[in-house]
Amino acid sequence: MRLILLTCPEFFVEEDKILTSLFEEGLDILHLRKPDSEPVYCERLLSLMPEKYHRRIVVHDHFYLRDEFGLLGIHLSKRHPQAPPSYSGPITRTCYDLQSLPQQKSQSEYVLLRNIFDSISESENKASFAYDKLRNAAQQGIIDRNVMAEGGVTLDNIEEVRKLGFGGVAIRGDLWNHFDVHSQRDYKDLIAHFRRLRKVTG
Repeated sequence: MRLILLTCPEFFVEEDKILTSLFEEGLDILHLRKPDSEPVYCERLLSLMPEKYHRRIVVHDHFYLRDEFGLLGIHLSKRHPQAPPSYSGPITRTCYDLQSLPQQKSQSEYVLLRNIFDSISESENKASFAYDKLRNAAQQGIIDRNVMAEGGVTLDNIEEVRKLGFGGVAIRGDLWNHFDVHSQRDYKDLIAHFRRLRKVTG
């Protein structure tokens, strides 16, 4: 299974070091998602990370960063539903329902399907699908290796996600909850948890 990480929404000290360490530990793809951020801060974060990892980063905002830093691609969502007219590179998307998933897949490298479980980091986001609906979608080939499960995915439910036929998982809260971005400097617990995630998805 593919292991994708969404960044913490806010910037913090040590972030570049942590993200670099996660790539060194085997992170497949990083989604740089910083809603309402100033582009200069995204530029700074990217400039502090080794260039060899840039090609494994998908950006959710400030799409010009893709070409400027040689990133993997851009991500379209409710906040940014359209690619720039001149853009011709890889696109990933967030999808919120099974009905539009086949079309979304046909236009994307892969799709993040939300919300599979109750969100950890956004309490207002509850699971959107009954288990039977997901299982039926997998049997019909709607959920396949180009669909990644997002929303409430944790170490404890990744096996369930695998059985449903998803090609990977997009993790946020389950990892970042192991590190206090406001006060901690030691990120050993976060790395240890990532290793467990890597083992289960590998």
